[in-house]
Amino acid sequence: MDYTYLGKTGLQVSRLCLGTMNFGAVTPEKEAYQIMNEALDSGIIFFDTANTYGGKKGEGITEKIIGKWLSQDRSRRNKIVLATKVWGEMGHGINDKHLSAYHIKKACEDSLARLKTDYIDLYQMHHVDRNTPWDEIWQAMEQLITAGKIIYTGSSNFAGWDIAAACESASKRNLLGLVSEQSKYNLFNRFIEREVIPACQYYGLGIIPWSPLEGGLLGGVIKGSGKKRRSSDEVKNKLEKNYSQIEKWEKFCKEIGEKPADVALIWLINQTAVIAPIIGSRTLEQIKKTIRAVEINLDENMLQKIDEIFPPAGIAPQYYSW
Repeated sequence: MDYTYLGKTGLQVSRLCLGTMNFGAVTPEKEAYQIMNEALDSGIIFFDTANTYGGKKGEGITEKIIGKWLSQDRSRRNKIVLATKVWGEMGHGINDKHLSAYHIKKACEDSLARLKTDYIDLYQMHHVDRNTPWDEIWQAMEQLITAGKIIYTGSSNFAGWDIAAACESASKRNLLGLVSEQSKYNLFNRFIEREVIPACQYYGLGIIPWSPLEGGLLGGVIKGSGKKRRSSDEVKNKLEKNYSQIEKWEKFCKEIGEKPADVALIWLINQTAVIAPIIGSRTLEQIKKTIRAVEINLDENMLQKIDEIFPPAGIAPQYYSW
């Protein structure tokens, strides 16, 4: 396993991040334990979750599963970089959501209890909350940092200007501010290259791509292992509309002798500012197959051919002007 720095920090993380969204909702608890064991044994030390994961509002089922796994062997906590999120609706109360200082404090305390840990390494804002001023948000985060309950802060699903606003506000308070941005990013969806990636580069944020296979579309839906994912209506519709492009993609992967899913992951790792794609393995078998993606080497010729199949989005403002 290869490692890199978490954005502008001195903290190192694995080049693959274990996504846990399926734990509890799709993946049974015992198999979730096996997946986490396999990930850690294989050198994946970056684990990502959220307080809303697990399928039932307000219960934090996925965080509870991770907490039980950590409590089975206390040495595990010091071996992983643990990331979770705040913003989502965690109850029926009017203030049980978003980024008020009130909710941030309560959500963090609840996540710590479910995860059975004293601190969260990376506390991410799951979405932007434009109704709450940044001074209030950063005051809440600063209090959590001072109390030793969180170490770093990150964003998720932010626009480029949200990242800029957050970082400028943090700077005025002499805070480190955001160190990472978790965005949807894959070959089929390269829109963050326009403004989000340049913003991340400027402010020193590392990018954590989610949905690296576009729901399975890049995983071999025409031939091979991706066939199982065709059951999704969304994937079926996208495949129908983009069949020629996906056919070229799978043909290219066959020519270089690699599985489409693995090539899609290593392509992301080769992109500017990317730290680690999130692999949301649903089964133990899946994670065992996925881990070898980091062993693939893509040369400049290969990367150029991939760009021909999936053209870059273009950096702003050039992509919409002269």
